[in-house]
Amino acid sequence: MSENIHIGNSIKQELKRQERSIAWLARQVYCDRSNLSRLLQNQYIDMDLLRRISTILNHNFFKEIADIVQHDIDNKNIKPEE
Repeated sequence: MSENIHIGNSIKQELKRQERSIAWLARQVYCDRSNLSRLLQNQYIDMDLLRRISTILNHNFFKEIADIVQHDIDNKNIKPEE
C-alpha cells in the first residue's frame, strides 16, 4: 500500500527540527499565524506556497513527495484502472 503524503505534517516536522515556530513561518510568507496553522492541518497545500516554504526553510518538500511517488512506481503500489 502506498504511503500517505501529509505535507502539512512534513512542514511542521521540519519547523520543529529547525526550532522555528509557525508564527515565524507565517511572518516569512506574509500570512496570519492562525491561517497558516489551519493550512498546515491539511494534507495538501497550494504548490506555490509549498515552493515558498521550501525556499524559506531550505528544505525540498517536492523531493519528499517525488520520493514517495517513485517508491509507489517501483513497487507498483497504485495500479491503473483497466
